[in-house]
Amino acid sequence: MGKVVKIIGAGLAGTEAAYQLAKHGVKVKLYESKFINPNPVQKTDQLAELVCSNTLRSRSKTNAVGILKTELEAFDSLVIRAAYANQIPGDDALAVDRLEFSQYITKMINNEPNIEIISEDVLAIDDENEITIIASGPLTTDNLKAEIQRLIGNQKLYFMDASAPIIEKASIDFSQVYLNSRHKTGDGEYICIPLTEHQFNEFHNALVSAEVVKTKEFEKEIFFRGCQPIEQMAKQGKRVLLNGPMSPNNLPMPNGEIPFAVVQLRQDNAIDTLYNFVGFQTNLKWPEQKRILKTLPGMNNLEIVRYGVMHKNYYINSPKILNHKLQVMRKKNVFFAGQITGVEGYVESTALGVVAALGVLSILNNKKLPKMPNTTVIGALTNYVTNEKLKKFNPMKANMGILDRSASDQSELFSYNQSVIDLNAYLEEIKDIIKPVE
Repeated sequence: MGKVVKIIGAGLAGTEAAYQLAKHGVKVKLYESKFINPNPVQKTDQLAELVCSNTLRSRSKTNAVGILKTELEAFDSLVIRAAYANQIPGDDALAVDRLEFSQYITKMINNEPNIEIISEDVLAIDDENEITIIASGPLTTDNLKAEIQRLIGNQKLYFMDASAPIIEKASIDFSQVYLNSRHKTGDGEYICIPLTEHQFNEFHNALVSAEVVKTKEFEKEIFFRGCQPIEQMAKQGKRVLLNGPMSPNNLPMPNGEIPFAVVQLRQDNAIDTLYNFVGFQTNLKWPEQKRILKTLPGMNNLEIVRYGVMHKNYYINSPKILNHKLQVMRKKNVFFAGQITGVEGYVESTALGVVAALGVLSILNNKKLPKMPNTTVIGALTNYVTNEKLKKFNPMKANMGILDRSASDQSELFSYNQSVIDLNAYLEEIKDIIKPVE
């Protein structure tokens, strides 16, 4: 095997894996197909494009994804560094200006002498002579899907994912909305749209009866629970909305009253001109999106700059295919990383980009990679996607439930401290693996 590593896909996992390898002296060829085969979801020519939300979720050290960010910082994660460099107000969430975030990563990758970016739709993988990390994400091209099928057999799954509309702040009537934040961190407030019970019922009825985009691709609807379209949630019942994206909990109006329901808008760019609807992923036809959203208070003149869209997310049946290095058990030169492995979320995808890079480094340095402790979120996520005992494999976000936690102290803060201790010990254990490759 040569010391040039091929990485397919320049999203979060792919760019993170490329960066981790390059900084250890490994030559990387990073392949990205969107420049020659654009798709309806990706909108820019930047790497690591955020196609759904513009937030990397909670920063709290008592939250699994917050702990995960801290762990990734210990690996000098490019994605986490980019997020903090381009953060915008978002209450407890690490919200970013999505364009500046992607531009930051693109610049870093372009300026890394060990990385070569290649615009190409990969048609074949040389699993005998090349080390390859497949980080093609949910939007894997048809050509690559066929090649993956050859490599792993019929172990391919999918679920449906969607993005939320983004609107111009200037089109909002601020006399009918207010500012508040559910978590009261003091770091940025959301625009809150209050609804009476009558207004909520009218809005719910409109969602249920609205026209959706229908294509063959969506005939079998398998939705990930964390990214269900708002219209799908509405069809499940009013309480689903009221306990979910339209919950009024901890969002009182300036007069102290609690609305019957609340729609939240989150800042989407650094110059504070764009906002996105929180939790409003949708597959409604575009005219329907505008018609229904305009019925909300303060939205009569709204201008949508990006409509919500839906796409199919492919992922592999990782527990049957991958070992703890994210290496294909029957094809030792092939690794998978990111969302295609069955994790869900920007930070989670990034984490598995790091793990795949560690797996490759262990091969190049001819060392055995120990398993990361399950007391760390990275270790627990890796264990989840490679656990052969799982009877049914579904996409997974970072959560406290997958960690090994102390029987004597179940507190989140204890888990955070344990993660820090165990990860530092792990980094010491693998110091011969993460040394520069000669």
